[in-house]
Amino acid sequence: MIATVNSSQEQKVSQWSNEIEALNPAVDYERIYFLLSACEFSWDIEKALEFALFRTYAVPSISGLLSLTGEFRDHSRKRYDDTELLMSEVSENGLESERGKTAVSRINAMHNRYRISNDDMLYVLSTFVVEPVRWLENFGKRAMTHKEIDACVHYYRALGSRMGIKDLPETFQAFTDYNLQFEETHFRFAESNAEIASLTRDLLISMHVPTPLVPVCRPVVHALCDTPLRTAMGFTEPPHWLQRALILVLDTRAGMLRLLPARRRPRLITARRRPSYPFGYRISELGTFKQDNNSN
Repeated sequence: MIATVNSSQEQKVSQWSNEIEALNPAVDYERIYFLLSACEFSWDIEKALEFALFRTYAVPSISGLLSLTGEFRDHSRKRYDDTELLMSEVSENGLESERGKTAVSRINAMHNRYRISNDDMLYVLSTFVVEPVRWLENFGKRAMTHKEIDACVHYYRALGSRMGIKDLPETFQAFTDYNLQFEETHFRFAESNAEIASLTRDLLISMHVPTPLVPVCRPVVHALCDTPLRTAMGFTEPPHWLQRALILVLDTRAGMLRLLPARRRPRLITARRRPSYPFGYRISELGTFKQDNNSN
């Protein structure tokens, strides 16, 4: 269920929520999206977007292209960092900022090197819209409000337009319908799915635990996946007790967050130190370039 903020809840909402309530999602969608992703739900939206990209690897046409380039095999951490930085440069600085426009240009330059269908591009974009909403409904301290969801739709429609994606849905329900129909039609097992998903799963786990513990933690990721996703990835079914325990842990975290003070300052992904770029980075140098491989 989508949350709404009413007068009885007013004393419980954060300063960020209060600011969002005063904004217009059709006009101020960039500011609202920034407040959601960097302030109100910073950790949750980051994880939801990681999971959103992860879901796309269950589509053979998407995972097959990623396998062909070899980037995930040879430079998995850099590939992850580049994707997160490029998307965050846009959301943290603005679509029309110099940094935002440079990031979108870099994204488009990479995509234009390959024949990627509009349907695949639109599906990936749809995951960015729907997964944070789903994640917060299931695991967040609260669900998104209608206004917040509308702002996310406007934000990703604006981003999708700048990426040249056609037939962009106009509402959250339309994005959801497209997302569900696409997955029902295109989710199926492929070796490239298993390859890219396994590499990404292990990378994400290794960012939180020592390398020797990565195999032990794999079932935790599997427990976050629904059955069609696990089947398309070739993942083993996790034990039911682990799924219940994971939900309990995430529910407990959500309950604790409701009792804690809201974040006081934005949590900027672009300001984070990364092993891929120990001395900083230039947006124009992020991602892959034609000379990196011989794929066209």
